[in-house]
Amino acid sequence: MTRIGVITLMVFATIMLSCKSEKSKSTTENENLNHKEKETNVLSKHLKPFNSELPTIGLLMYDGVLQSEVIATSDVFAKPTESGKQLFNVITIAETDQPVTTEEGIRILPDFTFKNCPKLNALFVPSAYDMYTQVRNKNIIEFIIEKNKETDYTVSNCAGAQLIGKSGVADGHKIVTWIGGGEQLQKDYPNLKVQNDSVVTFVEDGKFLSSNGNLASYISALILLEKMTNTEHRQFVESYLYLEQLQNWKE
Repeated sequence: MTRIGVITLMVFATIMLSCKSEKSKSTTENENLNHKEKETNVLSKHLKPFNSELPTIGLLMYDGVLQSEVIATSDVFAKPTESGKQLFNVITIAETDQPVTTEEGIRILPDFTFKNCPKLNALFVPSAYDMYTQVRNKNIIEFIIEKNKETDYTVSNCAGAQLIGKSGVADGHKIVTWIGGGEQLQKDYPNLKVQNDSVVTFVEDGKFLSSNGNLASYISALILLEKMTNTEHRQFVESYLYLEQLQNWKE
């Protein structure tokens, strides 16, 4: 083979290898894009888009909040109908847009802040083991006062009743708090009609609902769900949550 022939063959081989490399690179890039697209689809199907035509349930949060009292409400109201239709916007709200750390150590990124929170149909006020900081936080109290003007329902669970008491929005109404906390609640806020928490788990008085909190937060959420939808949907959600199995559970 002549020198020119050898050079020609080498150039051809180089071009072929380059094309193969580019094809391989292109295939890898396409595979990566497809993988990312699949990941996006998996994530997006769990998102519940905010629909301004739907009633909005607001879940107040702050550092040290008992996460069961946030989860219970979202667990109940975020469930779709049996046909898969979304019925509510369920949003978390905190003073700032920074992650909130629950009592149990889980970090939750709020959907809205006090400043950009949309109109609420219901506000759920949860508790913490130590309410000292929250009760003295003027921004939280003012938020509850302002939102109560627009809500159809304002709900407290456990020591969230302390925040309701401090705000004054439920003065003259019946309320219940955590088991053992009623006496102090009545002392701190004499204008509330505090119920006997040793025998009362849930109470409703006008637009105000309250419970002992923790897992009893499911009770306040389910009762309000039925009021805002119907008995059939509440029963569907209860079956979805396996409440019957929990009630009938034996070791």
